[in-house]
Amino acid sequence: MNNHSEPPLSKTHAANNLFYLGKDSEGHWVVKDQGGLRGGLFVDRAQALRFALFENGRNPRAVIMVPGVMSLDLNMRPSPQNNTDREKARDNPAIRLVA
Repeated sequence: MNNHSEPPLSKTHAANNLFYLGKDSEGHWVVKDQGGLRGGLFVDRAQALRFALFENGRNPRAVIMVPGVMSLDLNMRPSPQNNTDREKARDNPAIRLVA
C-alpha cells in the first residue's frame, strides 16, 4: 500500500461537503460532491468510498448512498450558491484521474 497520498482537492471545504455515492447506468461507481466541483468514476465501491472519505476529511456521515441510477456530469457547472467554490475552481483547475 502506498503511504504517500495526495492532499484533498480542496482543503478548505474538505470537511463540510456532502458526497453522493451511487452507480451509473453501466454499473460503474460514481462519486460527486454537492457543489459539483469534485467527483469521479470508479470500478468498485471500495475505491469510490475511499475517495469520498479522503476528500471530505474522513467523515462517513457526509457520504450519502444514492439508490437507483446516478450519473457523473463532467459538463456540470457549480451551483450558484457556491460562488467561492466556483472562484477557487477557476483559479486552481484540478483534474485527477483515479484508477
